[in-house]
Amino acid sequence: MHAAVGDQLIIAGATVGAPVREGEILEVHGARGDPPYLVRWSDSGRESLFFPGPDSHVHHQEAAQGEGETVRPTVTSTVGSPPPAGPVRTWHVDLYVYEGDESTAAHAVLHAAADKQLNVRGEARRRPGDVNVPEIGDEVAVARALRGLADRLLAEASADMSAVEGHDVRIES
Repeated sequence: MHAAVGDQLIIAGATVGAPVREGEILEVHGARGDPPYLVRWSDSGRESLFFPGPDSHVHHQEAAQGEGETVRPTVTSTVGSPPPAGPVRTWHVDLYVYEGDESTAAHAVLHAAADKQLNVRGEARRRPGDVNVPEIGDEVAVARALRGLADRLLAEASADMSAVEGHDVRIES
């Protein structure tokens, strides 16, 4: 694991329902970006020296832009289609998959604009007597987490639209 000052350190809960913890890396004490890191935790504001484990992930900050600059990725378009009408925003989903003896858990974390983050978990359980095929458990748990994430995002959009419109709005897939 390698990190730089300003990167985000994210620690996924090891069990279904466990919270995600994140913090900003303030100092890197290892050579070439290696741990340990001095981290300011977003949930408490406290700082601690941290040695990441296998449940940790580093979200690298984008290269800093000059004041007033907007990042516009190069977009290749087909003939007749207009280019994007504004800056392109990037959202991403981190998926964490945990194998157990009889179950698999998946944790999907959507990182969206304006520091919006949604967390959803999915789980797959193997019935006694079923053949143990970890890939199938991974697929089912991840599919359930992603479906839950889509449902949560539509619910968020419905609530936001209801607030703007001044009446109940329900967006369905």
